This record gives sequence, C-alpha cells and structure tokens, in this order.
Amino acid sequence: MSSLTAGIVGLPNVGKSTLFNAITQAGAESANYPFCTIDPNVGIVEVPDHRLHELTKVVQPKKTIPTAFEFTDIAGIVEGASKGEGLGNQFLSHIRQVDAICHVVRCFEDDNITHVSGKINPIDDIEVINLELILADLETVNRRLERVQKLVRQRDEAGIAEFEVLEKIQETLESDAPVRSLTFNEDQEKIVRGLHLLTSKPVLYVANVGEDEVADSESNEQVKKVKEFAENEQSEVVVICASIESEISELDEEEKELFLEELGIEQSGLDQLVRATYDLLGLGTYFTAGVQEVRAWTFRKGMKAPECAGIIHTDFEKGFIRAETVSYDDLMSAGSEAKAKENGRVRLEGKDYVVEDGDVIHFRFNV
Repeated sequence: MSSLTAGIVGLPNVGKSTLFNAITQAGAESANYPFCTIDPNVGIVEVPDHRLHELTKVVQPKKTIPTAFEFTDIAGIVEGASKGEGLGNQFLSHIRQVDAICHVVRCFEDDNITHVSGKINPIDDIEVINLELILADLETVNRRLERVQKLVRQRDEAGIAEFEVLEKIQETLESDAPVRSLTFNEDQEKIVRGLHLLTSKPVLYVANVGEDEVADSESNEQVKKVKEFAENEQSEVVVICASIESEISELDEEEKELFLEELGIEQSGLDQLVRATYDLLGLGTYFTAGVQEVRAWTFRKGMKAPECAGIIHTDFEKGFIRAETVSYDDLMSAGSEAKAKENGRVRLEGKDYVVEDGDVIHFRFNV
C-alpha cells in the first residue's frame, strides 16, 4: 500500500510552520521505515497506539516498531492562488498529491504576530482557502464539461453519465460549497475520483490556540466558531497550541508525560492530530507479534487478508495461504498467544477475510 499523506495548509502566520516543525522534530526514526530520503516538506510521525505497548509487555520481543504517518507542509496560500498569485500553482499541485487536508486556523491573539488581514477571524481564513480550492475545481470541471459535451451529442452512455455528475458538481461549486458535501453512488464515485478535485478531499480543521487556553479551549470564542462551521460540513476539529507542541517535541517520553500533566492535558495535540487524520482517511492498524519484533502496520479499512499481507512484502500476497488471526482484546484477556489458542480464540482465515482494526496476525505463505 502506498503511504497515505495529509497536507497541512493555512494562511501565513497561523502557526502552520510551527506545527510542521513540531511534527518533523517528533519525527519517527526514519531508519525503521522504507522511505528514508524524503522531501524537506514531508514529516514522518509515529501513530500513537497504546495497544503496541501492551502487546510488547505480553510478547517481550527484541524490538517494537510503531507504524508511521506522513504530513506534507504545503506552501502558504494567498488570495488569488487559483489564478497563480503567490505560490498559487505550486500550492494547488501539492494539494492534489495529498489524500486529506489539515487546515490550520488561527484562534489566538498575539500582538507580536501580525495577521494577514489585520484581525483574527478564523472563518474568514477558512473561506479564503476554500474559495481558492473551489475556483480551481470549477476550472477543472468546466474544461472537462466542454470535452464531455461532444460525447453527449454522440449519445455515448459513459459520456452522458459523466455529464450528469459534472453538472451536479458545477452547480455545487458555483454556490460556494465543496464537492465533499455531495453524495454519489458507486459508479458516480469512480467518475469523481478520476477528476482529482481539491474540494472532494476530506478536511480536518486544526484550531491553533494560545498557551494559556490549551486546557480550556471551550471558552475560546474563535474555537466555538470553527467547531460550528466544521459541524455544518461534517468535518472534525482538533484544538492544539503549536508553540507548546514545538516544546513537547523536544522532550523524551517521561518528560513529555509530566509536562502534559502540568498543563492538564491527557494527550498531546500532535497525537490527537495524527489519530484524527488516521481516522479521517479510514485507516486501521493490524499487528504482527513474535519474539523478534512486535510491529504495527497501517492498512485501509476494508482490505482483505492477502492485500494486508502484501503490505509487509509482495511475496506474502502472491503466496498467501491463510492468516492465523486473534483480536487484540482476545489476546490480552487470554494473557498469551498459547492461552488464546487453548481458548479457541485464534482463527484460521482465508483469502476473503476482511481484516479488522486491532487484529494480531501471523501470515502463512508459500513462494
């Protein structure tokens, strides 16, 4: 499975770079991952998962390897990007390459950091970026409509089906709404995917608050506005303080826990952001566990056992025989794999088995 990435976007001075630097500093040990050389604008971060620590206690392997996630820092945007203003074209092409968008908005006051439009208004900020993406999509759709009209005149069935989808999208974009607000059937969904539209990508809003507001973000009026806006378009909001994340990223595990405790927070904003983005993309984690290593692997929910085996190595998928599977909960309540087998909780699954989040799997294969 090619690794999925989320792109971080935002206007200038909203804390986007501070957040990205925190991600890069907290970066996963790149030596453990197949993609070691990475563009300077890509940060790899571990996916926090308490199950990995618990499995390690039970199995006591020589090493434990978490799964990782990629964030791409996307060049700042200005009004007029869809017409090529600022780094417009670069910005839009970078967004095309990511699978989800993390949209950082400023919800803090700070006289030392100017705001591009002179006042703090996260909804205006969101709308500036949304409008640029809508305009860029509208251009794509209009160009495509011109081509498809010829097919419609020739009574081409596929052309007629695409024309209907394009018209529906055009109408939505012209009313300043994103493509992700529409619902399509399975065939239409394929057409939409082929268009690679920017506003069809799922979005997560990241409300960046001041250091003194982290433990009590509910009282921040700007955060309330962002949450209302997000709720209307069925998006999620994660509240963070980018400057605190920057400090946390330099601490070791023990110091980090103490620091969070002092602030009255259970989980760092970065951890929440990674988890929320992971869920947004419909990703799950399965585990392999043996004396050599306990390891977490990322898969797309809905994948079958052979595809998941292929994430480890293509040979595993080619020569797949079966998957010896036990759920994380069953393994933990049994206390060991041998005990789980005794209790009849270890199942032998075949090629059609849809892997579940939290499965602990041992793949049998023959090459």
